[in-house]
Amino acid sequence: MAIINRIGDLGPEMAAWRQHLHTIPELSFDCPKTSAFIKERLEAIGVDAIHDGIAQTGIVAIIEGVGDGPTIGLRADFDALPITEETGVEYASTHPGQMHACGHDGHTAMLLGAATYLAETRNFSGKVALIFQPAEEAGGGGEVMVQEGIMDKFDIGEVYAIHNAPGKDFGKFHTTAGPIMAAADTFHINITGKGGHGARPYDCVDPVVAACGIVTALQTIVSRNHNTAGTLVISATQIHTGTTDNVIPETAYINGTIRTFDKEVQAMVARRMEEVVAGVAAGYGCEAVLEIEYGYPPTVNDADKAAFATRVAADVAGADGVDDAITPVMGAEDFSYMLEARPGAYLMLGQGDGAGVHHPMYNFNDEIAPIGASFFARLVETAQPRA
Repeated sequence: MAIINRIGDLGPEMAAWRQHLHTIPELSFDCPKTSAFIKERLEAIGVDAIHDGIAQTGIVAIIEGVGDGPTIGLRADFDALPITEETGVEYASTHPGQMHACGHDGHTAMLLGAATYLAETRNFSGKVALIFQPAEEAGGGGEVMVQEGIMDKFDIGEVYAIHNAPGKDFGKFHTTAGPIMAAADTFHINITGKGGHGARPYDCVDPVVAACGIVTALQTIVSRNHNTAGTLVISATQIHTGTTDNVIPETAYINGTIRTFDKEVQAMVARRMEEVVAGVAAGYGCEAVLEIEYGYPPTVNDADKAAFATRVAADVAGADGVDDAITPVMGAEDFSYMLEARPGAYLMLGQGDGAGVHHPMYNFNDEIAPIGASFFARLVETAQPRA
C-alpha cells in the first residue's frame, strides 16, 4: 500500500476531523455546522480561494498549482441520514434522529486530507477544485451545484469521487467503465374502484384485487420486455388500501422504485407501465393513474477517465488492490449529475467488515482515509504534472 508519507502522518488528524463531523450530522441542504467546520479547516490548510453558499451550504475551494494548466475536480458529499444511531461510539451523533450512516463524514475527511497535502506541496500544474457537496441522500445537491454553474465558473475539466464500501476488502478500489450505479425513479399508482360491504363483492369494483394484479403484471416488464442479459429492477414496495376487515375500499395506492442504467430502457419501462397499469385496472373494472417521479440519473463513468483512475488507484493500492470491472450497483448516487456535466470517474473503496451503509450500526473505518486521500492526491499529480 503506497500511501503518501505526509498523508499517512495526517491519519490521526483526519480521524479527528471525521469523528467531530460524526457528532454533528445534518440533513439534505441544511448543513450549517458541517459547512462551517469544512470552511474553518480549509482556511487553516491555506487554500487559495473558498466559495461557499453554493447549493445553500456547499463549498468549492481552489488550490493553485505551479504553472498554467487545467482544473481537476474532486468531490466529497457531507450530508447525513434521518437514522437514530446505535453504534455506541464515544463520538456518536449529538443530533437526535440524525446519523452519518453512509460515511459522508469520512469522504469529507479524506478530501480535507488530500487538500492539506496538495496545498503544502503544490506538485502539480493548473488548479484543483475541491467540491464539498450537501444533499446527496435527498435533494440532489450534486444537480443543484451543477445548475449553479460550478463546472463553468471554475473551469473544471474532469471530476472524480470516492465512496466507502463496507463488506469489501480493506483498501481495495472497485470501479468500472460505463454505468456503475443506476438511475432511481419512483412510481405512484392510484387506483379507484367502487367500495362496499365485504360480504357483497358483486356490488363493488374491488381496487384491492386490481392492485394485486398490477403488482404481479409489472414484473413481466422485467421478465418479458427487457433483454434478459441486461439489468433492470421494478420493485413495488408499498400497497395501501382499506381500513377494516368487512369493507371493500374505494381506492388503493401502490408505490415503488425503478432502477435502470439506460435511457432507452427507462423510456420503455415508463411506456409499458402506463399500458400495464391502465390495462390491468380496466380488466378489473377500475381506473388507475400512474405517476413516475424521475430521480437521479445513472452514474456513468467515462471509459478513459475510469481507466486512468484505475491506474492511479493501482499506484496506491497495488495491481491486486483494484477491481476495474465490477458489476454495476443498483443503488443511486447524485454524483451522476457531475458526470453528465464533465467526464470523470466514481470509485468505491473497501473498508472491510462491518455494518452496511444506511444501518444504525454503521461506522466509517478511519483507517481507509489515508488511502482515499492518497488516491486523490496522486490523481491530481498524475493528471496535471508539474512542468
